[in-house]
Amino acid sequence: MPTSLVTGGAGFLGSHLCEALLERGHQVICLDNLVVSSLENIEHLRAEAFTFLNHDVIDPISVEEPVDFVYHLAALASPIDYLRMPLHSLKTGSYGTHHTLGLAKVKRARFLLTSTSEVYGDPQVHPQPETYWGHVNPIGPRGVYDEAKRYAEALTMAYHSQQGVDTGIVRIFNTYGSRMRPNDGRAIPTFMRQALDGKPVTVFGDGSQTRSFCYVDDLIRGLVLLAESEEHLPVNLGNPDEKTLLELAETIIRISGSSSEIIFEALPVDDPQVRQPDITRAKQLLGWQPEVELEDGLRKTIASLGHGTAVSAP
Repeated sequence: MPTSLVTGGAGFLGSHLCEALLERGHQVICLDNLVVSSLENIEHLRAEAFTFLNHDVIDPISVEEPVDFVYHLAALASPIDYLRMPLHSLKTGSYGTHHTLGLAKVKRARFLLTSTSEVYGDPQVHPQPETYWGHVNPIGPRGVYDEAKRYAEALTMAYHSQQGVDTGIVRIFNTYGSRMRPNDGRAIPTFMRQALDGKPVTVFGDGSQTRSFCYVDDLIRGLVLLAESEEHLPVNLGNPDEKTLLELAETIIRISGSSSEIIFEALPVDDPQVRQPDITRAKQLLGWQPEVELEDGLRKTIASLGHGTAVSAP
């Protein structure tokens, strides 16, 4: 039975990953400080093969048992969180990545860093391939997250090249699904909360900026495939089906059966205008591509909320 340690394991993506690994027969150690996550996400995982550690990755990590895989998901990924805790965001990307890489080195484990499409910043290349170095403002408000992840990638490659650690890097594009926090400030949970409550749906700018949304089940499948591969260079995982935020808001209002109107507010500083992954490498290396269509995934997500608003038929 392989053992996997998942940092940020009680969060949105982390809890789904823990669940998937248990289903694959892994012993799972879930490590989380519960600052932006919840024990409710992992209550159903309480089993002999599952262990929870309340721990912050910015502090050294000590695990007695052997570990085969280290999945480093811990991060303050929501703008609301990293703007509220900028230093903690930077420390999670730096100290946290250093400590988890050190653990992987000691345990001779395969290490997977979950990086982000935010390393591309407000891109001048579209769609974004892994060879693109990005267009990031290091001193802007988003820099505490973007640069934390860019540093984490550099540290991961240094541990691979100089320390011989078996590492991989995934750059995750916008992902959605059950267990997202309704007030985390990102587009899909915000639009859903507003639409299901019958309140105006808030779109920043004119809504022409684009994003690509991947359903969580597709993303987790890709994470496991990459962790179990021998690839060391970054790999994009995301859905290349690009949508404007206005289109997304209109779709959520329609399928939720809401009568909400759309209102527009000022665009945040350094907000990317476009975002679309080039997933050529994921297809070639992993045989991976997303399978869940946006509307199907949105319906599943709304259904998981248990809200009284009816979801319209396809």
